[in-house]
Amino acid sequence: MTTATETRSGKGERDENFPVASMLVAPRHRPPMLAFYRFARAADDVADNPLRTADEKLRLLDQMESTLLGTGAQDPEAVPLRDALPKYGLSSRHALDLLVAFRQDVTKARYETWDELMTYCRYSAMPVGRFVLDVHGESETTWRASDTLCAALQVINHLQDCAKDFRAIDRVYIPSETLTAHGVTVDALKEPAASPGLRRCIVELATRTKSMLQVAGPLYPQVKDMRLSAETAVIAGLADRLIELLLTRDPLSERVHLGKAPALSIAMRSAGRAVAGKIRRRLVARWKPEGAL
Repeated sequence: MTTATETRSGKGERDENFPVASMLVAPRHRPPMLAFYRFARAADDVADNPLRTADEKLRLLDQMESTLLGTGAQDPEAVPLRDALPKYGLSSRHALDLLVAFRQDVTKARYETWDELMTYCRYSAMPVGRFVLDVHGESETTWRASDTLCAALQVINHLQDCAKDFRAIDRVYIPSETLTAHGVTVDALKEPAASPGLRRCIVELATRTKSMLQVAGPLYPQVKDMRLSAETAVIAGLADRLIELLLTRDPLSERVHLGKAPALSIAMRSAGRAVAGKIRRRLVARWKPEGAL
């Protein structure tokens, strides 16, 4: 029987732009988060595999879903998450939402508008943050800021990999309307360096994404779990720096990823600020006179 394992790229949580269940997260929360990530990674590898037909990919994604729900064949890439969900009292809904996005990746290679791209992010990115919040027992009131942050992270990934995605799998997430507005077509992604028009596209989208990060700013203060608050602040800090790189560098010809040393420096500063802010707010709340405004 063919399974999703046969399409694995070899990429894991340590290869991602942003931390996945890092040591900042409480040990008891890491297993379900890693199970979710590995399910998503396997499904993503299915959708991006250049050697499989669309029908084969859709069948493998259906097989992962049926395994997750316990209604069909056993795909080994879905079993760990299926087993983790009841153990930790979690729902399958966020994983099922991810599969909507991966099926879309199989059948859709272009996005006409920004709103269309955001609808895709509703399924490809937002469920990840929602699952992590659920694992920590956080309120759904945190979802709005989390959704915005996760969508911003997704766009950052798209912009970093815009040329690679087009050349390897003929997929373009830069909205067609944005390309047209700057007088370029997707063929600009074939070039060794970005044309002035393509650079304007990337800068416009990076600027819009930077605004999203500002909207997502309240997330880590809203998160009650201190360790998750620190992890969220780290992710936001890394995203801020990557946006600055995208605003000043060409992802077709220059490096727009962070090295280990710069990433660690950003992580330490961001986590420190988050923890200090959380402690300060708790002290203020504890010592605030009763009835004071």
